[in-house]
Amino acid sequence: MSDPTVVMETTKGTIKIQVFAGQAPVTAGNFLDLVGRGFYNGLSFHRYEPGFVIQGGCPKGTGTGGFIDPATGTERRIPLEVKPELKHDAAGKVAMARANDPNSASSQFYITLGPASFLNMQYAIFGKVTEGLDVVKELRANDRMTTVSILEPASK
Repeated sequence: MSDPTVVMETTKGTIKIQVFAGQAPVTAGNFLDLVGRGFYNGLSFHRYEPGFVIQGGCPKGTGTGGFIDPATGTERRIPLEVKPELKHDAAGKVAMARANDPNSASSQFYITLGPASFLNMQYAIFGKVTEGLDVVKELRANDRMTTVSILEPASK
């Protein structure tokens, strides 16, 4: 399976993300499903930590919400999916945010602004920025994702 590319149009410019569908199938599948549903369109980045991360994907805009599955009426949560080779070793790594419970990731994600090795094997990396890292570094809290779409669908 090839890794699809997600195009994230933001209020600061365009970001392209390679999604690791082969290396992180559960986490990547969750993200791609949400992108396909248009879930991220219009959502904000609610957290900016200089030199560390920019975080978004909370439907409440506060960092306290996740994706409510219309089929069940409950928040979708996915299991922690980590691999030793997927490291927080540079700016531009894309990973799922979560609460204290390792299996609590839903829709929120972050993009690293620098190395953060202390997160390795604790948070699920599912992609990396391939274009627009300069845009990522300009994002701040309250900037928005205007549209998020899949550029290249994964081949079966």
